[in-house]
Amino acid sequence: MTNQFRTLLLMRHAKSDYPTGVTDHERPLAARGEREAELAGDWLRAHTPSVDAVLCSSATRTRETLALTRIDAPATFVDRLYDATPGAVIEEINGVDADVETLLVIGHEPAMSSVALGLATADGSNKTAADHISTKFPTSAIAVLRTAEPWEALTLSSAALVTFHVPR
Repeated sequence: MTNQFRTLLLMRHAKSDYPTGVTDHERPLAARGEREAELAGDWLRAHTPSVDAVLCSSATRTRETLALTRIDAPATFVDRLYDATPGAVIEEINGVDADVETLLVIGHEPAMSSVALGLATADGSNKTAADHISTKFPTSAIAVLRTAEPWEALTLSSAALVTFHVPR
């Protein structure tokens, strides 16, 4: 896989509901979130040739988001991605199989925006996308990054932020 670019898709879960008596980890999607997760999936399928693997937080809202995107790729549900630090997210990415060319990570804020901006190089990244992420990383939003680094070597400032999409 020498000189092959990898694509990293960082997605925040869709809009969740706040039912009484339900713990944060178990909160489901709201009706708006269900619609937006489907739109996110439509956008991903239209703009990404294929997703090879998914790392998904174990929270109910992230699992439901993944299901509604209809992305057909092997998924690993990771407890550590719930309430994760940016460093923990990057460590999980570092453990992805070298054969994976396109990786989708579905997680939470503030980790998704911090990881996207932390991985983005100063040169070669989409400044408008970075500005949008700095302002807000809304539910269902997707940051697209490209890197020539193998997953195990991905670190701060080692990817180009290509685009940022908010499905609405």
